[in-house]
Amino acid sequence: MIKLRSKRFSRGNSKLGSGGSNSGGGTVKGRGGGGGEIKWELRPGGMLVQKRENGESEGEELITVRASTVSQWHDITIQATSTFGELKMILSLVTSLEPREQRVLFKGKERQDCEYLHMVGVRDKDKVLLLEDPAIKERKLLGLGLASPNYRTISV
Repeated sequence: MIKLRSKRFSRGNSKLGSGGSNSGGGTVKGRGGGGGEIKWELRPGGMLVQKRENGESEGEELITVRASTVSQWHDITIQATSTFGELKMILSLVTSLEPREQRVLFKGKERQDCEYLHMVGVRDKDKVLLLEDPAIKERKLLGLGLASPNYRTISV
């Protein structure tokens, strides 16, 4: 039964190959007629897909993400399969905020460090919002003594 499907698929594919040879080449024509071994790869999301043969895969694609803070923005070039944690590490070099002090929002939601950019839908030239964690900001102010005025209480 599997062999019958295989024959039917290759016969239909040869019709496509002979009829569409002037179109400039699609990915279906190059793979189907050779009868070679199919190679598989495991994507970060856990999906098993057929490996691409042209040498270019989405995992190697670099995207530019615009990280916007309240007063400034930064263009960051990163791999599409990176995580938000890796993005925070790069942003820490640019903004001098530690990754634990950062909150990254994309499409109105705060994203966790373990989430992948491409799985959430981040594409080239997309914008993410970078905020400083308010709790850590408050701790900094209290630790430096900037939150309370500098005066003494005199009791009689």
